[in-house]
Formats: sequence, C-alpha cells, structure tokens
Amino acid sequence: MKALINKKSILIVSVAILIAVISIVSVNVFNSTGPVTGLANAVTRPIRTLSTTVTGIFERIYASIYRYDELLIDYARLARENANFQRDDRESGILAAENATLRTQLGFRERHPDYDSDYAMVKGRSGSNWSSSFTINIGHSNSKIASGNAVITEYGVLIGQVTEVAATQATVVTILDTTFSAGAFVGDGENRATVKGDFNLMRAGLIMLDHIDDDQIVLPGDLVVTSGAGDVFPSGLIVGEVIEVNRHNTGVGRYATVRPTRVIDTISEVFIITGFEIPE
Repeated sequence: MKALINKKSILIVSVAILIAVISIVSVNVFNSTGPVTGLANAVTRPIRTLSTTVTGIFERIYASIYRYDELLIDYARLARENANFQRDDRESGILAAENATLRTQLGFRERHPDYDSDYAMVKGRSGSNWSSSFTINIGHSNSKIASGNAVITEYGVLIGQVTEVAATQATVVTILDTTFSAGAFVGDGENRATVKGDFNLMRAGLIMLDHIDDDQIVLPGDLVVTSGAGDVFPSGLIVGEVIEVNRHNTGVGRYATVRPTRVIDTISEVFIITGFEIPE
C-alpha cells in the first residue's frame, strides 16, 4: 500500500514539474504566455478580476473611514470653538449688564444728589384682585432700606413703598395696591389731593386721585406728582397722568382716574430712597 502511495506521489510531482517546465519554455520560446500559461490565465482571470474589485472596494472603504475620522476631528475642533464663543458671549453679556447697572446708578445719583438711595433688582412678584406687590433683592443686612421708604425708577417715577424688610430681601407694595396712598399735587402744582390704590381700578392698571376740592380745576392730561405731605415721600416724584374726572356716586366730592407713568408689571430694577432733604 505504501508503495502504491509513493508511486502516485512521484507521478503527481513529476506532472507538476513537467507543467512548470512547459510553462517556462512556452514563455521563453514563443515570447508570450504559452498555451499552458494562457490556460492558467484564462482560468484565473475571473479570480483576478474579483480580487481587483474587492481590493478597490476595500480601498474606498478605508478612504471613507479615514475621511470620517478627519470629520470627527474637525467636528470636535468646531465644538470646542463654539463652546469658547458661547462662553465669551456670556461673559460679554454679564459685563454689559454690569456696565448698564453701573451707568443707571451713576445717572440716578447725578440727577438726584439730594437723595440717599439704594439700588435693587426685582426678584419676584405677587398680586391678586386686591393686592399688588413685589420682592427686591436687598434687605437690612446689605442695605440701609427701611419700611416706609419710597421706591422709584431711575427717572424719579414713583413705583411703590417698602412695607417689610428681611435680612436680604424686602417687600414693596406698588401704587396700584389698595393699601397705598400718598399726598399729591395735580395740574399747576397748587392743587392738593391724595393718590391711592383702588380695588376697581387695580385690574385695569390704574389708580385714583381722590379728595379733589370742588374749586380745583383738574383736566385730563394733567400731571400728578407727590406733594411731600407728611414727609414720607420727597415732593415732585412723578406718579402719572389724569385720564378722566368724575364725581363720587354719593354725589359728594370728585375723583380722577390716573394712568401711572410706568407700567408696574414691567419693572425690573428700582431705587429705594433711604433719605432726602425735607424743605423747611
């Protein structure tokens, strides 16, 4: 049996050597691919074509992967740059807001050197059909404010009055609130009256000018300012404008409806007058 296997092995090796020799001779003699080589080429051409195609596909896949990696790198770089831009923009916004606040405070103090005041931001609002108030971000531990102080805008428009003071915050009732009242001048500055919150007018964002003497001439468009009566508020703080004058339902006395100069619900920053000169 071993002898038979050895004979077959010798025969196979011999045929292989013969094919190799014929191929070499064919190439050298005919200066081309000989019949055996041609046959081999013909047999292997589909395989070589497939190999070339597969190689091309893998080359394109590799190129795509390489390009994808490049895109990931570019995306990471752009993301970092965008984050830096956003940080710079936020910092610029903060600085701009701080500068605006400082300009507001400086402008107010230049216009009102006779007032001692503290600057505050509105931090919360509360209101209902019978009340109107907001909270500010300063109190007795970080300012000089006290209950009863007038609260105004940077242009001297009366907004309300401090009613409660805690350590780092305080409550302000607005001029719309039914508990608010202040002495006022109307028109030419000689006509005294009282400006106050009114339950029926509050919902329309209006206030009442009451206790108008019958001999006083009060017309729509007249300006209402504080009189300084009682030394609670400085005189001359702007309150609003008369829009109509009516007589009370009882028939006794007149009152005027007043539109505040500033829309109370839009207030975001205020000044609290902690001291002022009282005229002799």
